[in-house]
Amino acid sequence: MQKLKHTAAVAAMLSAFAGSAWAEDLIVGVSWSNFQEERWKTDEAAIKAALEAAGAEYISADAQSSSAKQLSDIESLIARGADALIILAQDASAVGPAMDAASDEGIPVVAYDRLIEDSRAYYLTFDNVEVGRMQARAVLEAQPSGNYVMIKGSPTDPNADFLRGGQQEVLQAAIDAGDITIVGEAYTDGWLPANAQRNMEQILTANDNNVDAVVASNDGTAGGVVAALTAQGMEGIPVSGQDGDHAALNRVALGTQTVSVWKDARDLGMAAGEIAVELAGGAKMSSISGTVNWMSPGGTNMSASFLSPVPVTRDNLGDVVTAGWIEKDALCQGVPAGAVAACD
Repeated sequence: MQKLKHTAAVAAMLSAFAGSAWAEDLIVGVSWSNFQEERWKTDEAAIKAALEAAGAEYISADAQSSSAKQLSDIESLIARGADALIILAQDASAVGPAMDAASDEGIPVVAYDRLIEDSRAYYLTFDNVEVGRMQARAVLEAQPSGNYVMIKGSPTDPNADFLRGGQQEVLQAAIDAGDITIVGEAYTDGWLPANAQRNMEQILTANDNNVDAVVASNDGTAGGVVAALTAQGMEGIPVSGQDGDHAALNRVALGTQTVSVWKDARDLGMAAGEIAVELAGGAKMSSISGTVNWMSPGGTNMSASFLSPVPVTRDNLGDVVTAGWIEKDALCQGVPAGAVAACD
């Protein structure tokens, strides 16, 4: 079983940066797309820790799901003296002017977790195609036949299609064999759980509740799906997610969600802070440890790093407790005694 822990490489990088005196005067600006999602608070804490270890200053802004506000936020971060930017893009297709503004000032950009298809940005994320594969594998194992629903991410986020591509790779053979049928599919505007719930409700109505499994692309959308299923007395059918949100891990323990693909935001945030500091100090993107030359879907050559995700099911729930990601009490809230080994 793959252990859930910080990567040794990331830890080694942090140790190296801790002695970097040249980072003490650097300012790193972070533009968040929507800081209301649970996981971004974990990412932020890791970014702050990496910057603090390097002696760099952290400043930030929350775009509150507005691509227009994100552009003005980034202008503000530049005006406040940012030497490097970490951007979690609200709308990858709308962030171009911000890239131009940063480039004009010689400010390096880390495209954080979401692709900004621009060779001037350093792309840092998890392997999202593999996340999609992991989601589909877990749901297919739990429900190898029947009617499937695909609840995708935001149409403005390239990750939504990376995930969907990975899901399709796994499901295609079963579709071709006639074992499963996709009876509904919808993007989720803004990745918002309420939008996912509405989409799921509409799909259930259109199919007279004849749905056997749902491949939902993250834990927020999974939460909306589970709410829709529960309202129809259908909780417990296989549902996927990702991010390791505490509420989702509790749903896995309760049996209302099958898998949450865990992308340890602590590792991602730490790496982002370290890379931003190194780039701000003048390092070339290609010289960053772990960097690969990656071709984007649109044909843009980019420097990128991809961290490895881990699927969390009832079988390995105890590992997220051991890793310090979630307290046992939070994981096991409402779980009957003897139902899950991790909660005994």
